[in-house]
Amino acid sequence: MTDTVLSMKDVGLTLAGNAGNVEILKGISLDISRGETIGMVGPSGSGKSSLLMLMGGLERATAGQITALGDDISNMNEDQLARFRRGRMGVVFQSFHLIPTMTALENVSMPMEIAGDADAFDRAREELAAVGLTARMDHYPAQLSGGEQQRVALARAAAPRPAILLADEPTGNLDSVNGAAIMDLIFGLQSRHGATLIMVTHAPELAARCGRTIRLVDGRIAEDSAAKPAPKAKVTA
Repeated sequence: MTDTVLSMKDVGLTLAGNAGNVEILKGISLDISRGETIGMVGPSGSGKSSLLMLMGGLERATAGQITALGDDISNMNEDQLARFRRGRMGVVFQSFHLIPTMTALENVSMPMEIAGDADAFDRAREELAAVGLTARMDHYPAQLSGGEQQRVALARAAAPRPAILLADEPTGNLDSVNGAAIMDLIFGLQSRHGATLIMVTHAPELAARCGRTIRLVDGRIAEDSAAKPAPKAKVTA
């Protein structure tokens, strides 16, 4: 069994604009292994979020091939992609995307209920407890702070135990204190569940916590580097 959970070969994304076609991504090729933590960085407009959306099948590539968890998702239709993602990929966005008429517990359990998981509510309670929201499970999004809403979104993404966790600027709408807490939770959940974490961020300190950094510039991979091991301490007599 291969350790590669996601592979992209010469992937491109071209979108139609008012002034003609615009190349968003150009010739992206990379392999991502099971359990990796990856920070995707680069200037605004470099294609980071678009690349993440292609990885999750939330945007369709216009060139190349994408294989995720052993399946070619390049030519799947929307229904096939939705079934593929269910329970296998978790996504955390900068905006929380919670359903306002549902409680925190219902927001987390609903995707698992749709998938037919008999223990949906038990797993939802477990993940909400893991992000520190035991006392807020029956609250609606409007009754929660921004940091708490992102915790709910994180619990929703992690509850199905996905093999791949995608995060698009997950701290972008939070203050520094809540942002730091959310990142601690994301890395903690990634470690606990053994998921592969791929995160888009503008924050160098967050990218530095990842084992691998991919830098995009003008729709191309400009740098792909694994973290260097820390130098060994000198032994003195």
